[in-house]
Amino acid sequence: MSVLGPLEPFLGHWEGNVGLDVSFHNKEDKTADTGYFEKAWFKPIPIVENGKQTMQGLNYEMTAWRHGEEAMDPFHDEVGYLLWEASTGQVLRCFAVPRGLAILAGGDAKPSDRTLHFKATPGSPTYGLVQNKYLMQHAEARSFESTFTFNADDTFTYNSALVLKLTAIGKEMHHTDRNTLHRVKG
Repeated sequence: MSVLGPLEPFLGHWEGNVGLDVSFHNKEDKTADTGYFEKAWFKPIPIVENGKQTMQGLNYEMTAWRHGEEAMDPFHDEVGYLLWEASTGQVLRCFAVPRGLAILAGGDAKPSDRTLHFKATPGSPTYGLVQNKYLMQHAEARSFESTFTFNADDTFTYNSALVLKLTAIGKEMHHTDRNTLHRVKG
């Protein structure tokens, strides 16, 4: 097993055309589905050392376009890191999106795991999330969970759920995203 442990299968460039985003659409004032095409890449970074802590990692970017708008600006772009600490069996996903939201989510993982789980909650001293003032007032993030699963056919599937308290509807909603991506370059 590589020093990257459960992160090893991510290496490379990926594409997926079966994405589904379920979110609140402000212009239409309703929750709706959006199909999307996505590109992602994952590249190794140097070993991360914090005192006695050592982590292996990848930096990544995931960018998505609504179906039919692939020649236009993307509707989603995120940049981040996936990190794995072998000594504690912790896997981390730390990323930011240009809406003013940053998330550090984590979970347990063994070197050979084919499914990785990440969770974050606001105010957590370890795995939490922060957001800008506008989001806090209009779309307050309450929790985040995501799962990445590597499939036998050299694809990976992810599911993510960001629970938001939306002032537009006066209640919580689950903003979800899922897609299956295939490797286009190793």
